[in-house]
Amino acid sequence: MNETIQLLRNHRSVRDFDTEKEVSEAQIEVIIEAALAGPNWINGQQVSVIEVRETERKAALAKAAGNQRWIKEAPVFLVFCMDFYRAKLAAEKNGTEFKIVEDLEAIMIGSTDVGIALGSAVIAAESMGLGIVPIGGLRRNPQTFVELMNLPEYVFPISGLVVGYPQSVPAQKPRLPIKATLQKEQYDAKIQKEIIDQYDQTISSYMSERTSGKDTSDWSSKVAQFYDTGFDQYAKNSSPTVKNQRFRYK
Repeated sequence: MNETIQLLRNHRSVRDFDTEKEVSEAQIEVIIEAALAGPNWINGQQVSVIEVRETERKAALAKAAGNQRWIKEAPVFLVFCMDFYRAKLAAEKNGTEFKIVEDLEAIMIGSTDVGIALGSAVIAAESMGLGIVPIGGLRRNPQTFVELMNLPEYVFPISGLVVGYPQSVPAQKPRLPIKATLQKEQYDAKIQKEIIDQYDQTISSYMSERTSGKDTSDWSSKVAQFYDTGFDQYAKNSSPTVKNQRFRYK
């Protein structure tokens, strides 16, 4: 197993940062250069990253993301945006219609490109000994992010990434077994329920050990609850802000 594979398999999400250790501008530039060197749709490069260090701005964004204190405690917060503003300028320069934002395909392209870039940024940061945690909670109140970061039309914040030196590193959370997520030739729906039953026990044991018995919740109950009512604020706020940013898909 090479060093890169070992790093990928050893990932942890860090939420406890050493507030005395700074992350340099040079480190962030290397992380973003690595992130944006990855593949992207038609070389359109539909990703922009906003680096946030200002204390008051981080505090406001932390509150908007659901009071996630690690956003303001860590030295750097990176906001990954899908960005079709440059594509709009390209259309104007070449006298063509800008039709992509009228279709859901724009959201799929932009989100995929952000996901690829975010994943590369995670590995780049962890290779430097930094800790990270992705932040999807920014889509709870995306309009706040749009306003505080002065995002132009056709730019929408998809995910954040907190970056800093770890104060402590949690135990690794068990993943679904590979037979659930790696399918051979065709999708096998029949095996999933049994795997989920087994995985629920694994996660319940993990949570119990992590919280000294205070939390014994399992995977399926958390997923079911979130996709029932937990995502309500995301649904309420994300779609209108996407439309405000002039993505006009039906």
